[in-house]
Amino acid sequence: APTWRDDQFYKKGQYKFDLDLDLHELRAAIGDEYIIILRMHYLVAENFDLGPYEGFAYDFSHYEDIRDLYMISDLLITDYSSVFFDYANLKRPMLFYVPDIETYRDKLRGFYFDFEQEAPGPLVKETASVIDWVRETEQPSFTLPEAFSPFYEKFCYLETGESSKRVVEVVFSEK
Repeated sequence: APTWRDDQFYKKGQYKFDLDLDLHELRAAIGDEYIIILRMHYLVAENFDLGPYEGFAYDFSHYEDIRDLYMISDLLITDYSSVFFDYANLKRPMLFYVPDIETYRDKLRGFYFDFEQEAPGPLVKETASVIDWVRETEQPSFTLPEAFSPFYEKFCYLETGESSKRVVEVVFSEK
């Protein structure tokens, strides 16, 4: 679930996106066990030619509710997209594929917090590292990275699964 880039466009207001992740390499390495669901940012939800990856990679960019995709996913691969804040509530593995982090950080948008120190998963720049990390998550000894707990406590602490109950208690409590 990558986000769009301010510097990749056809013309003003019409953005494009280069998927740097090598789907051929991914399919060769993990295609017998995994499928990839692409959910592109709406500004770059182009029709990718996924014909060569039939049965492995699917474009769900126009699927209405990304939360359904979170629920069926074993792990999230994203870049700087804010989807990781929502996905973190599931307490599932996340990987940040950031081959252009220097450009994104220094020239495009930057970050609202210390992303490189506080991201709730590893930051990688190559498809081979993505494959290695996916394999790591399969190990019985796998645990979420050390950075996950502080991230969760800082950004997800209100998500207890009892929001409706809290609203009812506040609205209908006797005063």
